[in-house]
Amino acid sequence: MTALQVTRQEARRIAVRAALLTADRPDDVVGLVHRIAMIRVELTNTVAPAADHICWSRLGSSYRAVDTERALSQGLLFERGWMLRPMSDLGLYLAGMRTWAGRTGARGWMRDNAQFARSILDRIADEGPKTSRDIPDEAVAPWPSTGWSNNRNVTQMLECLHMAGELAVVGRAGRLRLWDLAERVFAKVPEVPADEARFIRSERLLGACGIMRDSIAVSPTELHGIVPVGEPATIEGVPGKWRVDPAQLDRPFEGRTALLSPFDRLMADHQRVIKLFEFDYSLEMYKPASARVWGQFALPILHGDRLVGKVDARSDRDSGRFLVHAIHEDEPFDRSTRAAVDAEIESLAGWLRLRVTRG
Repeated sequence: MTALQVTRQEARRIAVRAALLTADRPDDVVGLVHRIAMIRVELTNTVAPAADHICWSRLGSSYRAVDTERALSQGLLFERGWMLRPMSDLGLYLAGMRTWAGRTGARGWMRDNAQFARSILDRIADEGPKTSRDIPDEAVAPWPSTGWSNNRNVTQMLECLHMAGELAVVGRAGRLRLWDLAERVFAKVPEVPADEARFIRSERLLGACGIMRDSIAVSPTELHGIVPVGEPATIEGVPGKWRVDPAQLDRPFEGRTALLSPFDRLMADHQRVIKLFEFDYSLEMYKPASARVWGQFALPILHGDRLVGKVDARSDRDSGRFLVHAIHEDEPFDRSTRAAVDAEIESLAGWLRLRVTRG
């Protein structure tokens, strides 16, 4: 099959349009999640939790965090793997849930702690949703990690039961997930056979990204191995092979300015960001302050089809201020770009109910 040829600008526009970051905004949270396949759940509150920031950057200041919480509680969305997903896609994950423990090496530990798992499920069945703090540690074999999860038996068992399809997230108590039995939460939908589900999910992911590197084809954290969906493509002046969603070709493009979460879909593939947008970026919150270039939680600035800089900012809720420490311009902004970025900073702060303070 002859590969499609696109310019770098066309490739960028495909990616931005697929991410729903053009002037044509979606209408509601559930429709948004359906169109971009999933939204990252990350509770870091330096500016705003990731899911809320991602929704705001698409829906605008009419969005409220309660909109996502309501959609989750009403069974319109479900959470899996720290992603919010449309409940209409649940059937695409059921086969993977059944085989998850065997594929990931967790089956032995869960088998050794079968009584512990049964106790958790019985407690939630009898008493209703629980957080990890409500569950006593009755593990007979500790979680065999030498990393951050070492001996965190309760949280690890809850996560294993969640990934295996036994438990579902129904909300949060502070920063803790609130767990209920999946059978009381999940919609009754038919299970899509594993191979078919893998292909459909791959198509959904490519549609949400627009264009992806052919070496991964789909997100490796979502689906392991290459699934050849879409059309093969080459990008003028960009090395490598790519795959493009043909539905994204030859469509009009009207860009806008947006301040993105570091966990945004557009930023998810670091190599794609470098090759398509020629944008140097990394999240520096885990670096010591002396090693940071752009700031602890710098927000990428999208302007039209270009990533043009970063905003080093922080929400100080105690003082009611949105602290803008610096605006890093990859190339000097012209007057209209600077005005658009300033307006977006004010809009973000207003949505957060904070006042902008610079310097």
